[in-house]
Amino acid sequence: MRDFTWHVFTQTGDIEAYLLYKEMIQPGAAGLASEEPVPEGEGEESGAGA
Repeated sequence: MRDFTWHVFTQTGDIEAYLLYKEMIQPGAAGLASEEPVPEGEGEESGAGA
């Protein structure tokens, strides 16, 4: 996935692709680099009103 976002950036110059690439290569971003999509509602807790 990182290679794809870098390729898109180099071919188009799209800043969003570059920012996504940078986000994916950060240490601790292993979950973002996963090839498996996260089903809706399972990635983050929502609606936990305090």
